[in-house]
Amino acid sequence: MQPGRPLNRPSWRCLRTAFTCNAQSAQHVSRRPFHVSSSLAVEETTTTTTPVKWHLDPALVSTRSGEKKFLRQGILPIGSRRRRVALRNSPNIPFEHMPYQCFQEALEILRQDRQEKLKLIEVERGRIARLRAKETSSVEEERRKLNRVTSMKNQLEKLKILADINDPMIKKRFEDGQGDMNRPIYRYLADKKWRSYRRKVLIQRLTQMSVVPDLVSHLDPTAEVQLAFKRRNVQAGDIVESRVSEVPARLHVQVFDQGERRVSVVVIDPDVPDLETDGFRSRCHYLAVNIPISPTQTSVPLSRLPAEAQQLLSWLPPHAQKGSPYHRLAVFVLQQPDGQTIDASSMDALYRDDFNIRSFIARQKLNPIGAYLFRTQWDEGTAGVMARAGIAGAEVELKRRRVEPLVKKQLPLKKKRNLRGLAGLPTKRLSFSHKKMRLSD
Repeated sequence: MQPGRPLNRPSWRCLRTAFTCNAQSAQHVSRRPFHVSSSLAVEETTTTTTPVKWHLDPALVSTRSGEKKFLRQGILPIGSRRRRVALRNSPNIPFEHMPYQCFQEALEILRQDRQEKLKLIEVERGRIARLRAKETSSVEEERRKLNRVTSMKNQLEKLKILADINDPMIKKRFEDGQGDMNRPIYRYLADKKWRSYRRKVLIQRLTQMSVVPDLVSHLDPTAEVQLAFKRRNVQAGDIVESRVSEVPARLHVQVFDQGERRVSVVVIDPDVPDLETDGFRSRCHYLAVNIPISPTQTSVPLSRLPAEAQQLLSWLPPHAQKGSPYHRLAVFVLQQPDGQTIDASSMDALYRDDFNIRSFIARQKLNPIGAYLFRTQWDEGTAGVMARAGIAGAEVELKRRRVEPLVKKQLPLKKKRNLRGLAGLPTKRLSFSHKKMRLSD
């Protein structure tokens, strides 16, 4: 080959292929495994692994079509899409046995920090036990003792969270949806995730659509509420078809503090047209009491609650008459006082129409801890839903009254001139034109 002559394409391809092969072989020769400390050394074993079909595994699927197939089957993909792609392209090594020296040394530091937090937890438990064993001589001292025990319990819960907050395995299990809600760390992470986005959206919907203060004067949600009709999950503020909401809803109420409590569930519609007063009134579509929930007991199927002991008012399908604007259906979760149940037989007769939720909360001493919202309007299935539920008025169409415009009153010419003078406008325009005509003549 003569110097200075350009290379042709076949020769350039051969040289490039040879160069890449040499570079790859050099990389394989110079590659060496990372060393770990003696206490965390992992024995290298050669095992034959069968390839996993990633599109059939919810932990490895990464395409939208594959995710939709799992969602149709009721299976949620595990973790984020980025994480599933990384797992699909990485060797199957346990997370805590990653062969990186820096990673293993960082885990050792985290283990030492956790041991320190565990010692503080034992000290705090001993202090609480000694304080509980201390006797008191007056009511005031007993009250101070209970307040101090409560504050020490809160400090103990914080120490439990700090002991596990930096553990990578804890975060991995939480992202995979395998966290145990009996442990404070998983409740803390779930509460933090809910408050970062979903709680803000819920409060925006409730205030934007004037659920607060139309129904309750103030609401500070501390429990996450989700609503679904059969397999359809409803977002806050969505318009739901009448045939979908004909069946009772299923609630998912997630609380983030330990212990079991009893709640009441109220579904109310504040947009029922009142033709006599030309306004709106409220109607209760569902009312149930004495429902037990806990951090691990979250499902509340409204159709399966006992009718005699818990359901005071059964499910009435949401509906809106033709011509009326959309109706807001507000769902409230009301916590009952500790250790108290509502006796359904001792309550006065409840009526669906003109239901006042404020007086119900005040009379039973309830605390609103969660809420949700969806809407309904007239559609092609509303007439059939009303007929099956025995609700009259499907043939009635509401129309807005036409407001006639005010007729402008004609004023005499003299009053018009006076009004023009008060407004600062010239009133002798006609006389000025006469003078001009005379001068021109």
